[in-house]
Amino acid sequence: MTTRHASCTCGQLTAQVSGEPLRISICHCLNCQRRSGGPFAQQARFLREQVRIEGHSTEFVLAGDSGARARFHFCPQCGATVWYEPEALPDFIMIPVGAFADPGFPAPTVSVYEERMHGWVAPPAGAQRIQ
Repeated sequence: MTTRHASCTCGQLTAQVSGEPLRISICHCLNCQRRSGGPFAQQARFLREQVRIEGHSTEFVLAGDSGARARFHFCPQCGATVWYEPEALPDFIMIPVGAFADPGFPAPTVSVYEERMHGWVAPPAGAQRIQ
């Protein structure tokens, strides 16, 4: 079984996951752009029981473009988001793919809120594309 490790920049807050993600997506909504500091945010979805969190986090609740809220957990020392919990999906934990710092991490299979996508962004070929 695959085990992956995600962490904040300073290493104080970590997540260890067992098994493959159930979904890897990129989100182009404006809140994800602001939160991530990039033109989109990429996240991997895991069942809650696949994830072991260690360290201390500060929580920030944010509503996305759909109005659905999520609880983002970030390191109080370095500020990096390591995981979040979408309120509409209580059985799942999402982890920003960048927190894994793994260039070999699988590509996203879903691209959402494409009406907000920057014109130069090209989602991976074959990804499910949702406006």
